[in-house]
Amino acid sequence: MDFATFLIQLLNAVQYGLLLFLIAGGLTLIFGIMGIINLAHGSFYMVGAYLAWSLSMHFGSLWLAIPAGIVLSVILGLLLEWLLIRRLYRLGHLQQVLLTYGLILIVEELRSIVWGDEVHGVPMPELLSASIPLTDTLSYPVYRLWISAVCVVFSLLLYFLIQRTRLGMMIRAGATNREMVQSLGIDIDLLYRFVFALGVALAALAGMIAAPVSSVFPGMGNQVLIVCFVVVVIGGIGSVKGALVGALLIGLVDTFGKVVELKIGDFRLLPELAGMSVYLLMAVVLLWRPAGLFGKRS
Repeated sequence: MDFATFLIQLLNAVQYGLLLFLIAGGLTLIFGIMGIINLAHGSFYMVGAYLAWSLSMHFGSLWLAIPAGIVLSVILGLLLEWLLIRRLYRLGHLQQVLLTYGLILIVEELRSIVWGDEVHGVPMPELLSASIPLTDTLSYPVYRLWISAVCVVFSLLLYFLIQRTRLGMMIRAGATNREMVQSLGIDIDLLYRFVFALGVALAALAGMIAAPVSSVFPGMGNQVLIVCFVVVVIGGIGSVKGALVGALLIGLVDTFGKVVELKIGDFRLLPELAGMSVYLLMAVVLLWRPAGLFGKRS
């Protein structure tokens, strides 16, 4: 592998890792702060992608579709928390898994009714459709660099919100002791509603910005959900920093696993077994640190 190819694969790995973090960050927030195992989180990624397609066809521009999609996904998150999720706060993980799995089936059925079962393509903005030359023969798409930049900006905003603001302090306190926060006069239910809507919006945003490069198709949320749970487990449950490190590690392992050739004798380990690489990474991390890289032992 020459340097230009290595650089392209490295940029692809970072872009994929940052996109995974945008999704897994919301999943980590919802579980780490609210204690909810949300199996339907990947469905919100899919809804975001379909919103990007539908709204860009309506407005004729992805630039208008993204903010409109974020507003709609926040409204969706608030409604779902108010109608369903708030009833799970005092129940066990089994009830959470059953309800959110049922939500996956409902969202898939609604998706089929509203948008159909066809595969759709979302046109990328003309401003971002060019490529940057890396060598005389290789170039890199500007749109993929833009995806990485959007993920970095929203990751920094998320960090600032949780770690540096009064609202973030109340959210972190609510994750530690819900009853104590309530006794101080803070509406913890409203805080949880905000956190759930934020997690839904992050997943939907990831689906919207990924739609022009990954297409929009039925079941796309379930594919990404499994990988996001691996990210959360590797990073440590409830750790946003761990989710970032885990997502970047998976991005590197998955991307280079598909292009690097690795043999033991006549047996080819990579790329034939690249699909297993992220799970092997998870197994190695859990053998070394059973609570994940930044998780806390309970």
